[in-house]
Amino acid sequence: MSTDLIKRILNTTSRHAMLRAGERVGLAVSGGSDSVALLRILHEVSSEQGIRLIVLHFNHGLRGADSEGDEQFVAALAAHLGLPFFSGREDVAGVARTKRWNLEDAGRRLRYRFFAELVAEGRIDRVAVAHTSDDQAETVLARILRGTGPSGLAAIYPVNGHVIRPLLDTRRAELREYLRDLSQSWREDASNHNQSRMRSRLRHQILPILESQIQPAVVAHLSRLAERSREDEAYWKAMTRTLLGSLLEREGSLLRIRYADLLNPYSNGSVLLGNDLPKDARSAVSKRLIREIISELRGHSRQWTADHVERVVQMASSGSSGSRVELPGVIVERCFEWLRFSRAKEQTSEYAASLEGNRDVSPSFSRVVTLGNLGESTVVAVPEIERRFHLKVVDWHLLGSDTEVYKLALDKDLLHTPLVLRNWRHGDSFRPKGRRSSRKLKQFFRMKRVAVPDREGWPVLTSADMLVWTRGLPVAADFAAGAATRVGVIISEEKI
Repeated sequence: MSTDLIKRILNTTSRHAMLRAGERVGLAVSGGSDSVALLRILHEVSSEQGIRLIVLHFNHGLRGADSEGDEQFVAALAAHLGLPFFSGREDVAGVARTKRWNLEDAGRRLRYRFFAELVAEGRIDRVAVAHTSDDQAETVLARILRGTGPSGLAAIYPVNGHVIRPLLDTRRAELREYLRDLSQSWREDASNHNQSRMRSRLRHQILPILESQIQPAVVAHLSRLAERSREDEAYWKAMTRTLLGSLLEREGSLLRIRYADLLNPYSNGSVLLGNDLPKDARSAVSKRLIREIISELRGHSRQWTADHVERVVQMASSGSSGSRVELPGVIVERCFEWLRFSRAKEQTSEYAASLEGNRDVSPSFSRVVTLGNLGESTVVAVPEIERRFHLKVVDWHLLGSDTEVYKLALDKDLLHTPLVLRNWRHGDSFRPKGRRSSRKLKQFFRMKRVAVPDREGWPVLTSADMLVWTRGLPVAADFAAGAATRVGVIISEEKI
């Protein structure tokens, strides 16, 4: 039995390229039967596979003396096998209270953070954890009961980044029989029998009933469902990434896509089915694209339900420009023909109100500007909006024939102190060169299709409180350089 078991596990590691010669593999050993079996099996084949093993243990500090006993047991086993041992510990309960995380989720996050830190420090290359096919079946069933979508059925992946799971095709009962044959003891965690948690009830009540009374192969069938779902997910992920490669635009940490492209990603005819794809099939692709955008933005799409995705679809199909919704970890805004996705951050109520259209507020800044002599530039840095402005004083006779410069140059002799470079404010009015009447700057934003978030900190220059220049428009008509101009002022900006 032992030989057959090890052969099947090695087949799993080979199929998923888990073990690579020369690598240092950290074994996550809790002290329970599954992880102890993983340690003994990989120790048995480590020379043949050319891998070096390091034993890892994370102390959750939840069970007092029993937690300490688990750590001592694992340390002693590592020493007996002549393997290096690293341990970590956290006050999981305290972190869960502070972060308002579920206790089980807090333990998982902190445990995997400990593993990731060891990888980042170069102490190990991979981490092997002892999830079995029983764990896989429990996970699939739990997700079905919680109302998961197709992607959730993929459940536990054999390889996820630096984490590998060599036992995912192996039953827990086989591992315990293997340990008994070795006369190898393990630690029992009494909390695993606490059936107040759904996962424990599935393990100790529901799955045994399904296996004994309805379908003896239920664990194998649920594990196979997960494997097929992972295959489907691999296809969907490749397809959505290809589509987003041509449809999604990236502006730093902000992502945006035309709502028409989101609703009908094949409208450009680049895919064989093109516009002949049925409406419900296009909807399925749109929802996948949304989840992939969220994953790119956050690194994952956890906490995003079908309802959250549907709200984005509704904004794309029937929202108006300026509409905005804050969903788990992400703010989604419709700005003219675009949907913009950005990471949620703490915002003042005043700024949040501005985004909802109640009134316009910008990051506040104000700089008094003193112009230099002919040929000199005055440089004004504005860290609040990460911009640097150059106000260059030029001989107008050398540039007056350039019609583009003509629109952008101020007549220095028409300017009066104080000259102030500041953010735009609600109520600012402006008459650019070439227009007969003055309009509110906010109207120009709408005409130029400047999205509400892009208006933050929009710069203007005032002369004795008169607005004479702003980004993206010709200079004010009453202050523009003309035929009688001797000295001009040209304003440019760059990112700091």
